[in-house]
Amino acid sequence: MANRPLPELLAPAGSPEALRAAIAAGADAVYFGGGAFNARMRAQNFDDEATEAAIRLCHAYGVKAYMTFNTLITDREMPAFLVAAEKAYLAGVDALIVADLGAAAVLRQALPLLPLHASTQCSAHNAAGARALAERGFCRVVPARELSAADIATIKRESNTEIEIFIHGALCVSHSGQCLFSSLVGGRSGNRGECAQPCRLPDANGKYPLSLKDLCLAREIPFFIENGIDSLKIEGRLKSPQYVYEVVSIYRRLLDERRAATDREMAALAAIFSRSGFTDGYFKGKVGREMLGVRTEADKQQSASKETTITLPPVPLALRFRMKANEPVALTLQKGEKTVTVTGDIPLVAQNAPMDAAAVSKNLCRFGGTPYTVAETDIDVDAGLMMPVSRLNALRRAALAALETEQRASAAQLPPLPQLQGTATAPTASFTSLAQLTPKARHYFARCYLPLALYDDRAAALTDSVAIPPVIMDHEWPDITKMLQKATERGAKHALVSNIGHLAAVKAAGLIPHGDLRLNICNSYAAADYLANGMTDLLLSPELTLPQMRDIGGARRAVIYGSLPLMLLEKCAGRELGGCTACDAGKVRLVDRRGEKFPVLRLPGSHRSVIYNSHPTVMSDRPRELMGAGLSNGHFLFTTETADQVDAVINAYQRATPLYQKIRRM
Repeated sequence: MANRPLPELLAPAGSPEALRAAIAAGADAVYFGGGAFNARMRAQNFDDEATEAAIRLCHAYGVKAYMTFNTLITDREMPAFLVAAEKAYLAGVDALIVADLGAAAVLRQALPLLPLHASTQCSAHNAAGARALAERGFCRVVPARELSAADIATIKRESNTEIEIFIHGALCVSHSGQCLFSSLVGGRSGNRGECAQPCRLPDANGKYPLSLKDLCLAREIPFFIENGIDSLKIEGRLKSPQYVYEVVSIYRRLLDERRAATDREMAALAAIFSRSGFTDGYFKGKVGREMLGVRTEADKQQSASKETTITLPPVPLALRFRMKANEPVALTLQKGEKTVTVTGDIPLVAQNAPMDAAAVSKNLCRFGGTPYTVAETDIDVDAGLMMPVSRLNALRRAALAALETEQRASAAQLPPLPQLQGTATAPTASFTSLAQLTPKARHYFARCYLPLALYDDRAAALTDSVAIPPVIMDHEWPDITKMLQKATERGAKHALVSNIGHLAAVKAAGLIPHGDLRLNICNSYAAADYLANGMTDLLLSPELTLPQMRDIGGARRAVIYGSLPLMLLEKCAGRELGGCTACDAGKVRLVDRRGEKFPVLRLPGSHRSVIYNSHPTVMSDRPRELMGAGLSNGHFLFTTETADQVDAVINAYQRATPLYQKIRRM
């Protein structure tokens, strides 16, 4: 381990003050968001001027600057998105963290030299997903936080890209990129940077079944070094500069000393911020109720420490200056291995007061208001010469600008909006049980998707379509591969695919892939990418409005009926909310403070569970609206419905009559 390179230590910055704290604490890189298109819109963030200053400051200290553009982008937003990305590129940003595959496709064409990092919002949870993202131009992937140590090692070993792992900070209970709770229930989209954190709220019983403790992997530093992980990321763009400074300082020490945290250091981290302690449950493969935690009064009192003054040491420069008769003056600045030289006017013959080295040094060594100080000078001035102070000041400013600026040229143009061909010719549906596949359903729907784990001989007699699990960790692939093989042997022909990392396996099995809503398709560029890579048709993100869906052409659908999935949980919520028997019977409900009841279903063949909306999306009596958006042949999502209820839903859509009283519209 002693000879292996250290991972990059990547720190959060929600404000300029937090950015300075991260640099002072020893971060190798800092990530921050601009005024739009980032997943922490509640942070102070950085406007254009602050962004340029932040990047200059980072580079002055040899720290990399990454910007988050990690929200979903619509077609109509794409021009503004590209303008913002180009500004970041021209300012010298080292990489953009991106969540939208359509946005990545645009950047790949418009700014091909700009490095792209795939956000954890891309839902990469296996090596195949990392490879698929690398094929789309990403040089780094931030995989799901739910990975175990073994799966992290596999994803690094079997992918062809840099891997960045979250090691400290708040945990979402849902898989990142797979949470619609805040959006569909509260009107504030987590995928658009406005999460209201409903998972931190109590339920009807005053308990907190969805609030996880903060992640802390400070004891696992040797593992990450040994397995060649490229970057270790600390969460916290909503945290204070003091938090950033103290947490980064501890991890900096652990990395430099290549060791695990001691009990004292773990206690120090908990004193900075915790929710009833920390968890490493996902990493250890121990997913259970011990991972739950809330911010108690004792936690708050423990964290109430006095503020530490955070200062940055000056950056030393070497300065050389030459002023010779009949030659342009020359000023050279050197910072580390970087050297720049600028030239100015030919000096004048002094009439009264010639300049000596001391006079020149007094004017050239003024770097107030910058991170720099002159540590070494070499000034060679011929006797009897002078130069106006204003010219010396201009020369110094020009040299500093050359030192700080990486010359980048760009004439980014938005690629033409893809003109997608084809249409969805008949409605389709997803089911959670075999009993829901009524004769009426099998006749009405072109494809009836049943979970892969339920596709036995009885199912094969009723449908030729399977739904691939939304999460497949690398250790689960052997079982999934066997299921795919048996499904094709039984006559399966179609597969509903909900993750980019599953597409290759589905095609290899000989199944026709269709895109699920979990792909988060919000623009034509993302749709074109999936269609070009083998998808036959696509389900659009339910966060889009009908006009936004209309903007995206081609063979696309939307969920026009059903209780939409709000959260995808790695842990089994049903066991805690109602017990295993109730969970298997589909009778578990999460009841919130207002009395709303959200169905919780276990994914067949796994311990994972899904929380669904308390009110179904219903458009049965709005056929003209669907037709106007080109979505007449939409997708139906059946969860807890009985066979009779399935038939009743179909009847309502056939007759264009209302359904239920409490519903959600598109």
